[in-house]
Amino acid sequence: MKPSTAIRAAAVALQRPSELLPAYFLAPAIPVVVRVFPVVGLAVTYLYLSTTGRLADLRTALSNTDLGPPPQNGDPAALEVWMADVQSILEIAMTPTTLAVLGVSLLLAVVVAVALSVVATAAQLSASYARLRDERGTVATIRGGKRHWLSVLAVRLFEAVLWAVIIGSAAGAVAAGVSASPLLGGLLALVVVPVALLALVAVRAVFAFAPVAVVVDDAGPLDAIRGGWGFVRSNPVAALVYYGVAVASLFVLGSLAGVLAVLGGAPLVGVVGFTVVSPFLDVTKTALYGDARGSVAPPAAPEMPLAAQLKSGLRRGWSETVGFVRSAPLLHVASLGFALVGGVVGWTLAAPLAETVPSSIAARLEGHNPISAAVEFGANNWTVAVSTGFAGLALAVPAAVSLWFNGVVLGAIARTETTPLELLAFVVPHGVIEIPALVIAGALGLHLGVVGWRTRFGPQSPLADELERAFWVCVGVGILLAVAGLIEGFVSPYYYRPFL
Repeated sequence: MKPSTAIRAAAVALQRPSELLPAYFLAPAIPVVVRVFPVVGLAVTYLYLSTTGRLADLRTALSNTDLGPPPQNGDPAALEVWMADVQSILEIAMTPTTLAVLGVSLLLAVVVAVALSVVATAAQLSASYARLRDERGTVATIRGGKRHWLSVLAVRLFEAVLWAVIIGSAAGAVAAGVSASPLLGGLLALVVVPVALLALVAVRAVFAFAPVAVVVDDAGPLDAIRGGWGFVRSNPVAALVYYGVAVASLFVLGSLAGVLAVLGGAPLVGVVGFTVVSPFLDVTKTALYGDARGSVAPPAAPEMPLAAQLKSGLRRGWSETVGFVRSAPLLHVASLGFALVGGVVGWTLAAPLAETVPSSIAARLEGHNPISAAVEFGANNWTVAVSTGFAGLALAVPAAVSLWFNGVVLGAIARTETTPLELLAFVVPHGVIEIPALVIAGALGLHLGVVGWRTRFGPQSPLADELERAFWVCVGVGILLAVAGLIEGFVSPYYYRPFL
């Protein structure tokens, strides 16, 4: 397969997204799953502080202390007083028990993040390979994530060890040279650093194809590494084309990130990353490697024009969303309930901060740009919706925690707001659309958790059906959040000001 054919195959695969993109929706869901552990750690810490009486002491200290930002006037005495106040508060909250609880929760979060990232990689490459063989991508997502994640983990660990050895050896050589003579250390650095960088590039070049070899060859980690090296050695042109496409894609994505960071639309970069760039690169390299093994064929392009596909997809997304809402009313009630409970908790916990750490919607809207704000709000909220929905695959718990956590944040913001009426006036126009959309996403997460539990030992097709349905529901939720983003950018900050 020519590299150009592989690139076209990737473009065609993206035109049939419902069997491919669910695997890539797992990526933004990982932080939502991981967040469960620090949230639980904070909850245990809160209970400990409450039962030992330290919570009451902490509230008293907060009410008697000005926790504003550090003094900006350069007065050393004022800064010393501020630091003493902060230290006294930390001494109340940071005990050996609380530090141990938080440390364990963070350690678990790191371990789970690593494990889920390799599961997602295995699932995504399996979906890419399936689409190149005209097989069902969502079934491959489930099967591949279960079957290949340990091998992918071993490959990633082996690469990390090589990186550590190369970097450590280079640093050690330069340090030894510096200890003998600064001049010798400088000369060594001029030689060692470029060599180390070339070695790191070579390792990355080989290991870019090793996880693909795990999936395509159904290989263990060592055989996959050999397969990756064999492909690069036997197909240097194809490998170089892929590296060029990858670098160009990341350059374009980085440039977009820089532009949108200035304009305030950075969340859109993440959306483009997990919906376009990541699947495009994975399908391209899987097509190249799979063709070298004779196990893939370019998929046929859809006959429907791209504009018609987009219109049909939006229509189906809306229809599936409406159908899901009608079919699961109790899940939507539960989703709203988790958010409301979180709101009450946030309102209660923020009470001591209402006077010491006030917030202001007017201050947050200073420098508001309607266009960039609409893009930022829409993209950020859709990412939250997708991540909440697909995080529910982990037995629904992360979706419930996400709803609760977001409710806590909103409750705390509302409690510390200096002008509640202005905040309410700002939220209502877009909130009547945005909040129901996020509730639907939460209900979707709870639903996927239930289905995943029911089908954990049985056939994978029912869960695959629900993953495809979940994709279309996310499309429908995206329509709602796009409308809400436009209102939040162009209407909510302005319409009420003549009346307040």
